[in-house]
Amino acid sequence: MEIGVDSFASAMYGSKELSGVDAMEQLLDRIAHADEVGLDVFGIGEHHKKEFLDSATAVILAAAAARTKNIKLTSAVTVLSAADPVRVYQSFATLDLISKGRAEMVVGRGSSIEAYPLFGFNLDDYDALFKEKLDLLLKVRDNEFVTWSGKFRAPLNNRPIYPRALQQKLPIWLGVGGTPESFARAGTLGLPLMVAVIGGETHRFRPLIDLYREAGKRAGFTPDQLTVGLHSPGYVGATNERAIADYYPGYAELWTKLGRERGWPPVTRPQFDQLVAPKGVLVVGGPEQVAEKLLRHSEALGGVDRFTFQMDNAGLTHAQLMSSIELIGKKVMPLVNSK
Repeated sequence: MEIGVDSFASAMYGSKELSGVDAMEQLLDRIAHADEVGLDVFGIGEHHKKEFLDSATAVILAAAAARTKNIKLTSAVTVLSAADPVRVYQSFATLDLISKGRAEMVVGRGSSIEAYPLFGFNLDDYDALFKEKLDLLLKVRDNEFVTWSGKFRAPLNNRPIYPRALQQKLPIWLGVGGTPESFARAGTLGLPLMVAVIGGETHRFRPLIDLYREAGKRAGFTPDQLTVGLHSPGYVGATNERAIADYYPGYAELWTKLGRERGWPPVTRPQFDQLVAPKGVLVVGGPEQVAEKLLRHSEALGGVDRFTFQMDNAGLTHAQLMSSIELIGKKVMPLVNSK
């Protein structure tokens, strides 16, 4: 199992608001540290809100590429529906050249919708935009000269797209939430699947992942071509008790705030305890407990090829995040991969 971290480049952690300069410097330090301790992948999300600095994902990843040697660098996710697929490919192909072949992207429709009005797109076209733009992105990825036409963008008539990525087939993952059609689409296209599980119990996603695998099989893809990744909130502390004590206050504050915006009830401690229980979604605990949970999740879902922690949205300090990254690299990964 590949293991890594996803970040939304938050400027609001450690119980205070940082300057953009300081928050970005600390984020790049964390990515460099993740590389040093052997994590497999680091992802940067995409938002267009005051509290996040990740609106230009590829720029952050390019800066990280200059400070790292081995770690894969990916988006988490690129809101493809509100972007130009040609420019998305060019940005990540450039990142691939800078990083010497370590670039990837996860594309999706986005759970936050602020990008749509910002770039002049209609939310009524939410799925149609994504379907069309994914088709174009894959054609651009696979062909130097592209002929294509669609509804939402000007056509291309045998146009060359440069630069080309160093990797012959730049990895493009499909980021999904809980929509069956999205799982089936990823399987039909043979794309690696990144499942965002942020609430409830992870094993409940097994029918959807089975749907992905079944759709891929019908489309002629072999099991080893159908890669499954899992993205969930998580944090590793020195002990189980320490991790929970560090994580709960900020987590409860954030998700209660989001709840007011989206109509969810406030977070309570009994709810949190269910989420950190063996079948719950939150991967929070000491190294041994976290390793056991990752293996349990993988078994419940029929095999997980990649897991990424989302850590910087729970009021944790830079020092706590750095410590957690070190524990993941030096303690959790050896425990998981020795099984």
